[in-house]
Amino acid sequence: MVARIYKPARTAMQSGQANAKEWLLVYEPETPRQVEPLMGWTASTDMKSQLRLRFATAEEAVSYAERHGIPYRLYEPKEPARRKIAYADNFSFRRIGQWTH
Repeated sequence: MVARIYKPARTAMQSGQANAKEWLLVYEPETPRQVEPLMGWTASTDMKSQLRLRFATAEEAVSYAERHGIPYRLYEPKEPARRKIAYADNFSFRRIGQWTH
């Protein structure tokens, strides 16, 4: 069973980096999920799909996987492109584009 080591992206409801600083080790599912006929819920017999191990750095996660003999794939995070803008630029005389309402 292969594990994924990645740094999760922030959710759509976050503006900061609060819960996106840790690295996760998550097992990829071995079997697909099935729809339970009685209630219609999705079920899985794969117990390792419930594990989510958190680490402070990628090196800790990789060393844990190697120490326990877990094959893994490491996914590097894509850093967001930050634009430096100020609120005062909206009212600048050198503003590019028309000011319309």
